[in-house]
Amino acid sequence: MQSAVSALEYRPSEDEPFMNPRQREYFRKKLETWKEEILRESRETLENLQEESTNHPDMADRASSESDRALELRTRDRQRKLIAKIDAAMKRIEDGTYGYCEETGEPIGLARLDARPIATLSLEAQELHERREKVYRDE
Repeated sequence: MQSAVSALEYRPSEDEPFMNPRQREYFRKKLETWKEEILRESRETLENLQEESTNHPDMADRASSESDRALELRTRDRQRKLIAKIDAAMKRIEDGTYGYCEETGEPIGLARLDARPIATLSLEAQELHERREKVYRDE
């Protein structure tokens, strides 16, 4: 029981080798839990959409219902894209590239990965990417 408790309380630390097996397992579990949560929410959304009657005699009720339905469907599309990113992150864990910046090859950083486990760029590379994006948007 002691090892199960310590596994749950484990937090990656800068004091240990980057992306050691324990860190990879921590992030794999974090990603799996996040994916399960999204899938559960998606199932609940589908159930709610199926239960909701679309036959509203009042035009305002119908418009409100259609607006809610459109929002739910946009949310589901974002969730579908997020699941693809989670799956890609889990594949990177398997192939040993997880936690390293796609552009520089440098470690992304534990704090960033803990906050955004699907990150593929270091904070510096992400900021540079966003600055370039802004310049092109403003033109």
